[in-house]
Amino acid sequence: MVPAWLWSALALLLAAQLAWHGWRSVEPPGASDLGPPPRAAALRLASFGEPAAIARVAMLYLQTIDFSAGRALPYASLDYARLVGWLDAILELDPRSDYPLFSAARVYAEVPDAARSRLALDFVYRAFLRDPDRRWPWLAHASLLAKHRLGDLPLALRYAAAIEHNAKAADVPLWARQMQIFILEDMNELEAAKVMIGGLLESGHLTDPAEARFLRQRLEELERRGAGSSDKKR
Repeated sequence: MVPAWLWSALALLLAAQLAWHGWRSVEPPGASDLGPPPRAAALRLASFGEPAAIARVAMLYLQTIDFSAGRALPYASLDYARLVGWLDAILELDPRSDYPLFSAARVYAEVPDAARSRLALDFVYRAFLRDPDRRWPWLAHASLLAKHRLGDLPLALRYAAAIEHNAKAADVPLWARQMQIFILEDMNELEAAKVMIGGLLESGHLTDPAEARFLRQRLEELERRGAGSSDKKR
């Protein structure tokens, strides 16, 4: 239960924010509207024992920057170094929250600006390493963005490999562990993909016969592709 005083503080913050932007209505919102990120320790001190609630307030503050005085601020105009600093502080304040990771992976990383997108994806990667068994879905999405939006297969492979090496919980699905295999195929690294599939089959971690059968079929397909490539070279 969030205490009433905290919601009052939030209301005052939002009112002040709207009044400020209304007074400055002649100026379009810009990257400078996002202030320097606070230290997580300072936010925790201001939370009076309610860090999760303050984390939600901070995320709402970021959203007020995204939409200011009735004018949408394009995400690609934000100072992403500051933005990532805010997301880092918020996540440190409330490590169980998925909202900063959702925002980074599904909102801020999907801007048509490769440099900004990479900053958001790197935040997801660093956050994943601190809690891989809970945060792997966001890194899986980051891997897909790196592959399809950025066209950066090595980066996509790095993220997929991190999931395979670090996410050890029993509920991590096979498709997430397999991402590295398919990216290796896209890179035409067929031998490496075959080694990975063989490792999965021999690991003893596959308890579903259908999953094991699928991987064996995939391995056979790769072996046929490899044999076909060898024949063409002769």
